Amino acid sequence: MDLFNKLPIYIRSKITYHGTLVLFLLFFLLAIGTIGYHFIEGWAWLDCLYMTIITITTVGYREIGPLSTVGKYFTMGLILYSVITVAYIVGYFTKLLVESEIFLFFGRKKLEKHIQNLSDHTIICGFGRIGGFICQELKNANNPFVIIENRPEAITEIEELGYLYVMGDATHDETLIHAGIRRAKALVTVVETDADNLFITLTARGLNPNLFILSRASDEKTEKKLLLAGATKVVSPYKMGAQRMANIILRPAVVDFAEVVFQKRGLNLQIEEFTLSSSSKLVGNTLKKSKMRERFGVIVVAIKRPAEGMLFNPPPEETFNPGDTIIALGEPEGLEKLRNMTT
Repeated sequence: MDLFNKLPIYIRSKITYHGTLVLFLLFFLLAIGTIGYHFIEGWAWLDCLYMTIITITTVGYREIGPLSTVGKYFTMGLILYSVITVAYIVGYFTKLLVESEIFLFFGRKKLEKHIQNLSDHTIICGFGRIGGFICQELKNANNPFVIIENRPEAITEIEELGYLYVMGDATHDETLIHAGIRRAKALVTVVETDADNLFITLTARGLNPNLFILSRASDEKTEKKLLLAGATKVVSPYKMGAQRMANIILRPAVVDFAEVVFQKRGLNLQIEEFTLSSSSKLVGNTLKKSKMRERFGVIVVAIKRPAEGMLFNPPPEETFNPGDTIIALGEPEGLEKLRNMTT
């Protein structure tokens, strides 16, 4: 069953279709033989069915009774028809088997080559409901990612979506290495249990000390353990969901604004972040001199500096430095122009 689930949809549909066709042909042969012997030789229905089966299978058992001339012609025709049908079925399914094996071999090789060529990608451990949403967002942002999953039903869905994946246990070193953890920029672990998330975090941090690790937690106690284990950030979906529901009651306008910005609903407005390179034209200039609002129609919401942390609502006299991360709000066209200025 696992092998069948790994096959592409069109091959699986062929196997399903021709499997149904085979059952129909076998039933058709049995029906034709049984009815033919009954009306030609006048035998009982059970005897006719028995004679049909031993004729189709060519086992060589004795005949039920003497055959008439018409019965002999009928038997020869039945044998020829059944041999041709069986030969066609065996040949076609052999072709499908070979085609499937070739697809799995070369498909897997191609998949492994893609993964080996990735760098600065994100590894998603677990393709459940949360993992699925994360993958969709990364795909929309053209951010490369690899999924680690070991459930056959999830692998089937991943293949249908065309995502890169490694089938295995994310708690094992070799699985993470196969997913390119030493070349990755981030890892997200959203498997079902906190214990597995904790173990994956420990393993990943040991394999790549500089990796950004985002982990899921179910309660506050686990959050602290995950941070001690090496997680960069820890998210509790239940806590975030409760906060969002409370904010809808207490600050509905703020929630509506956040939905517009982060979910791209209603207005053509987005919020993005850009890290300044040493060669950026913005380095050395102040926020006022850069004229981002006039030139690009964007608003600088905050500046994040590695040593100083987050500076919200920076003043016009604030100077940009290499390595600063600018968090800006605006329309996609203006943000893209700003992105070109940061490199």
